[in-house]
Amino acid sequence: MAKTKIAYFCQSCGFESPKWLGKCPSCQQWNTFAEEIIEKANSSIPDWKAPSTSFQRSNKPTPVSEITFNEEDRILTPDNEFNRVLGGGIVAGSLVLIGGEPGIGKSTLMLQLALNMPGMKVLYISGEESERQIKMRAERLAPQPPKGGAIGDGCFILTETSTQNIFKQIEKLEPDLVVVDSIQTLYSSHIESTPGSVSQVRECTAELLRFAKESSTPVFLIGHITKDGTIAGPKILEHMVDTVLQFEGDRHHVYRILRAVKNRFGSASELGIYEMLGEGLREVSNPSEILLSQRDENLSGITISATLEGMRPMLIETQALVSPSAYGTPQRTATGFDTRRMNMLLAVLEKRCGFKLGAQDVFLNITGGIRVEDPAIDLGLAAAIVSSHEDIPIPFKTCFAGEIGLSGEIRAVNRIEQRIAEAQKLGFEQIFISKYNLPAGGKDKKQIDLSRYNIQVKTAGNIEEVFAMLFG
Repeated sequence: MAKTKIAYFCQSCGFESPKWLGKCPSCQQWNTFAEEIIEKANSSIPDWKAPSTSFQRSNKPTPVSEITFNEEDRILTPDNEFNRVLGGGIVAGSLVLIGGEPGIGKSTLMLQLALNMPGMKVLYISGEESERQIKMRAERLAPQPPKGGAIGDGCFILTETSTQNIFKQIEKLEPDLVVVDSIQTLYSSHIESTPGSVSQVRECTAELLRFAKESSTPVFLIGHITKDGTIAGPKILEHMVDTVLQFEGDRHHVYRILRAVKNRFGSASELGIYEMLGEGLREVSNPSEILLSQRDENLSGITISATLEGMRPMLIETQALVSPSAYGTPQRTATGFDTRRMNMLLAVLEKRCGFKLGAQDVFLNITGGIRVEDPAIDLGLAAAIVSSHEDIPIPFKTCFAGEIGLSGEIRAVNRIEQRIAEAQKLGFEQIFISKYNLPAGGKDKKQIDLSRYNIQVKTAGNIEEVFAMLFG
């Protein structure tokens, strides 16, 4: 007679231990271990869980040169932003995890995708909403049906949380695409623990992963996140899936950002921008226009920086406010930018340029509610800080692209030609870049032809040269 196997899992990070521990050795959290049954006594493996016949053969090592590979066409969705973030479309048999805060629009995004896949049979599995609730939202999101058709002819709704029942319905329906909302609501009878626990999330994901790989059916999982912003459940969940997407945004803004955190089939730095409307999510094809505010007059402390997100160049508005500190300790606050890097820029401005910012409150803001980690916006932020400190506005049609080093030098940034072309397309008159982005030519260096641009490109080697050209 087999014994019941019990293990203790950290509910914060998923660390497994054979005995209870007061402090997790992995994440250093206290009182997070919970007892879970990982295998019941006298449990028999169900038929659907038995190894498939495709794995009965004995695999042998094969040289890479002898492995045949035929590149398959990706499944293109009507959503161009979604295709870009995935790396060109949906890969057959892929397992994609989408995480985000409650109410940010994860279910709306996936239901909108399920309703707009022409010629495909999509199964939308929901463990959080009833069929009527989904129907109400589908009528709001779905486009006008063709004559003689109905809303979402190819979209099937299943409200179920048991993986055994889900796989029975999948076997009958044979869908081309499966969406699960959400993975934390599913449970498997093979694991005796509550839905959402570490072992249940891991087991249900493993079952869906096996189904996706054996049937070549793409599966999308919607995942909850913790208060720290990480996807709830064990960290192994992100390792098991092929792609991890983060759906983020500010509740006070109408714009949402779909960001690829991990992608085995494309770039992990792509970004898609949506606008949340009453009819659902609308693609934003030109994000530079929405990230630049409309101003009638020049104001100090505002600059435009050229950044890159994946393969897409964007112009963003960077704002700075510098004022004398009314309290003993000056405040340093950055929204959408790393605070530690802001402190580094302030130290460089004080040490290399002589600006006395030690007793000043400094506030930085990246407009549009997005977060930027590209170091190429350093020059724009430094110019905005000096502009606010001296109360001198920057010329309206001026753009910046350069990384600032600790010695005050302006370092070269990658793909400068795309940044210049984006600034020219939006009607800017001049852009400040590093002189090291224009090599003198050579065997391994490509000379940039500035004559083909209708924008004035100004180069500088350090920030003192830039401030001399801007403020005299």
